[in-house]
Amino acid sequence: MSRPILAQIKAVFYPVLVAFGVPANLLTVAIVFRGRCGLSKCISRYLLSMALADLMVLVVNVTLQFIKPMYFPGSLLDITPVCSIIFYLGVVAIDCSVWFTVLFTFDRFIAICFQNIKAKYCTEKTATVIITSVCVISLALNVGFCFIFEPAKVIDNIPMFCVVKSTFYTSPLWAAYYWLRVALTPLVPFVLIALLNALTIRHITRASRVRRELRGSGKGESHSDPEIENRRKSIVLLLAISGSFILLWAVNVVHKICISITDAVLFQKYVTNVFSILAIIGVMLQSLSSCTNTVIYAVAQTKFRAEMVTLIKSPYDLMHTLTKLCLKKCI
Repeated sequence: MSRPILAQIKAVFYPVLVAFGVPANLLTVAIVFRGRCGLSKCISRYLLSMALADLMVLVVNVTLQFIKPMYFPGSLLDITPVCSIIFYLGVVAIDCSVWFTVLFTFDRFIAICFQNIKAKYCTEKTATVIITSVCVISLALNVGFCFIFEPAKVIDNIPMFCVVKSTFYTSPLWAAYYWLRVALTPLVPFVLIALLNALTIRHITRASRVRRELRGSGKGESHSDPEIENRRKSIVLLLAISGSFILLWAVNVVHKICISITDAVLFQKYVTNVFSILAIIGVMLQSLSSCTNTVIYAVAQTKFRAEMVTLIKSPYDLMHTLTKLCLKKCI
């Protein structure tokens, strides 16, 4: 009997995603770390963190949780404590990837809409503190996921595989914990990014209109305005990154909302076919969001595109940059 069509698609989709996404994110990390794209240190810090979080999602979630069971079932990674930790790290990686996008969006919102506090907030030091705080909070908040699994079987006194404990499906405490996690990722970030984008666009539209009128452009005259051009570039990058997030996470968010307002019971092993398909497609698109930023940077930033070509032509420079970054982080 042949596998379902979605299972066949997943078997091809995830390996291709990793084959493209991992090198793309490594390339992004190297380019941003070199600091030759004309971006501020604050923006570079957020972009670097986003690339590293996306890389972790591809390695932990996609490779270890999706690809490995399909092609390499049965290994040391299937020992219950190990696969529990893998699941935990996967949730943390997704959290960081999502909230780093929120932080970047908020940083650009402050920089564009609140010029009076931009100098104090939009700094490398502030970005580092906030990013570190999000990582620590995510690590602490998701510890509960380390305790939701039990062994599927015991082989030679070794607990193997991870099966969700039956209490997870029936305990009100676990249900509350899970829905808290769902609210924090992805529902709240989804709303925040959409709201911040709307406010930023409104501010830029109004400011640009006033500036054009003051310069006489409103009367049909043609003037070159570097400030408006800089704003345009900022909004293109912002909308491309956050817009991509919203589009690729939309199915996942819709699935969570539908589960919460229908008679479908989330904490059961089986759900209707419609919800199963929606969940699978949502996870696939969510995973795809971990390798789109490189393409966005290449399209939106001329200097990034030039740096990318340079590093592709010189693998030695790429490896040297990544090694230098690893040494800097380790030390």
